[in-house]
Amino acid sequence: MSEMRDFDEIKAFVEREIIPRYDGFDAGHGRDHVRTVISQALSLAQYYPEVDCCILLVAAAYHDLGLAFGREQHHTHSARIVREDERLRQWFNTDEINTIADAAEDHRASSGHEPRTIYGRIVAEADRIIDSDTIVRRALQYGLSHEPDLDREGQYSRLMAHMQEKYNYGGYLKLWIPQGDNARRLEEFRQTLASETAFRQLFDSIYDSLTKRI
Repeated sequence: MSEMRDFDEIKAFVEREIIPRYDGFDAGHGRDHVRTVISQALSLAQYYPEVDCCILLVAAAYHDLGLAFGREQHHTHSARIVREDERLRQWFNTDEINTIADAAEDHRASSGHEPRTIYGRIVAEADRIIDSDTIVRRALQYGLSHEPDLDREGQYSRLMAHMQEKYNYGGYLKLWIPQGDNARRLEEFRQTLASETAFRQLFDSIYDSLTKRI
């Protein structure tokens, strides 16, 4: 069906029907997040000429829709949403829809297995936004939203434990695309994480910006 697809038509559908659904999620998983993942995924596609950008676009767009059903199994719900969306069949056959669903499911950093396809590896890599400010801001936004009773020190302890578990050496975050900049950025973030003073300053600055009262 690839010869029948129009990238701009699918992109317009994504903008109109899919991206607005991210408005219902926490601040770290809103429209800005999904647009960033889409942009990074399409940028990484340049290294893989065999990749169909229409398939990749949709996989990236749908990857977090399962958050509507909770965070723990959101990746599996995202895959289900892909398979149940009959609108996609105007552009994709069953095998392609399964490829999109697998990529959406495989994006999660803590999934415990390597993505099954190049589409899954690209979406997973695009979802790894390795930027110190963005990492801490998104994690803190999640903490403030889901554990609002924690005070500053409680939020710091929760966030630091999550950073160590996910981003430090031996953490569960895995990178899949060697051509990207994430490996270098991850090492830079680990250096910040290793400095208690530097990391605390970063946390305090972002905490203050998110909790200030007007």
